[in-house]
Amino acid sequence: MSTVLQLRGLSCGYHTHKVVQALDLHLKAGDIGCLLGPSGCGKTTTLRAIAGFEPILTGEIELAGEVISRPGFTLAPEKRRIGMVFQDYALFPHLNVAQNVAFGIRQQQDAERITQDLLELVKLGHLAKRYPHELSGGQQQRVALARALAPSPQLLLLDEPFSNLDGELRRRLSHEVREILKARGTSAILVTHDQEEAFAVSDHVGVFKSGHLEQWDTPFNLYHEPLTPFVASFIGQGYFIRGQLRSPDTVQTELGEIRGNRAYTWAQGSAVDVLLRPDDIVADESSALKARIVGKTFLGAATLYRLQLPTGTQLESIFPSHADHLPGDEVGIRIAADHLVAFPAQGSVAAQISLGESSGVRRVSSD
Repeated sequence: MSTVLQLRGLSCGYHTHKVVQALDLHLKAGDIGCLLGPSGCGKTTTLRAIAGFEPILTGEIELAGEVISRPGFTLAPEKRRIGMVFQDYALFPHLNVAQNVAFGIRQQQDAERITQDLLELVKLGHLAKRYPHELSGGQQQRVALARALAPSPQLLLLDEPFSNLDGELRRRLSHEVREILKARGTSAILVTHDQEEAFAVSDHVGVFKSGHLEQWDTPFNLYHEPLTPFVASFIGQGYFIRGQLRSPDTVQTELGEIRGNRAYTWAQGSAVDVLLRPDDIVADESSALKARIVGKTFLGAATLYRLQLPTGTQLESIFPSHADHLPGDEVGIRIAADHLVAFPAQGSVAAQISLGESSGVRRVSSD
């Protein structure tokens, strides 16, 4: 599959202040990527640079094999064959739905057919004559998406496209948008701070921290194989517990020995922090390891329990919902992790050594 978007050594910002630094990523044709991170991390600046709204300080942006941005050169946004869906939809209030969608179509002889096809795709064919103020937020969003797709862009950019919608509508529309983009084979980049949204829509997600891209990977790998402590703590729910490296693939912790399918190159005996997710800890009445329940959240098919170990360490675990425990109850638990995600403990020798390494991780066996 060919690459539609390539960012190489990209730095951009204002004057000498670099908001985004040394960014490298690529997007394959037909894939949906997402830039994810907290406010002010550089994801929107990156999107604006791709769109041509921001000049770049170093590196280059390449679209379908053509350099469209480099220091001293920025191809005009209207010449980039890039579509944009804005946070506030930016529909023309004086045009009806069909006219909004047809606005950017170059081949006017095909405008009516393309408009009709796109309105059917976004399930708004019956509202073609309505005006934006007569539509719900979700309907306006789908009109904005159809309008952006109408000129057949090589790349579609979506800037926090669901932020104005309520939770249930956001979830439904994010799945619909993915289906629409996949049906068209459209390559896209989405910006969001919402992990659920990012995972629902995207094939690859880039996690940003303070202008740096920490990891560009599949949602599965970001959750199960984070490359940095920030990604590990930012993606999903998780806790770190202190442990000691006994062998390349084994760590001794207060929960017992944890062994995984990857090996670490740090010295035996190194202090490490081990990542545990709620699904890594399961209920086991026969286990000698006990924890006290200090809180619970009913999730329907499962219940999320907040647990406290005898040492005072707190963790979270997901139990089947048919087991209804109360705060204060003591339960048996065990580790059910077939993977090992560990990072050098801050201030340890291993941490100092790993400063010059990318991750210190190598796979023991393939999945």
